[in-house]
Amino acid sequence: MIPSTVGFLDKDFEIEEQPSLTYKMQMDSKMVRGYADGLEAVRQAIFKIIMTERYQYIMYSWNYGIELNDLFGEPMTYVCPELKRRITEALLWDDRIQSVDSFEFDFPQKGVVQVAFTAHSIFGDVQAEREVNI
Repeated sequence: MIPSTVGFLDKDFEIEEQPSLTYKMQMDSKMVRGYADGLEAVRQAIFKIIMTERYQYIMYSWNYGIELNDLFGEPMTYVCPELKRRITEALLWDDRIQSVDSFEFDFPQKGVVQVAFTAHSIFGDVQAEREVNI
């Protein structure tokens, strides 16, 4: 017998936002120690999202990370707008991030694009950057 869900959706639900409290990554010592919350947690989330190749790791949802591998060998006229779009889409999955703008591209050497941008979160603004080999 299949259970009935009639009336289930009529009930009042209280939607509660989860805190942004997470474990703190300490990059200089390469350790995870303590906790981060608020703007620091968002800064860490941005770093993790833009450093994780989407679809590469089974532990992450297919909505997590950014696709960069297929940009290898493509012309810069394609790569720069695509990076802007992909970074924005990847970060907006996090509901703490409201918008992403102020993209700047630099080309320190052949085959390398350095992108800097600002992510506007509910806790404040975060400047971030990522270097991509293409």
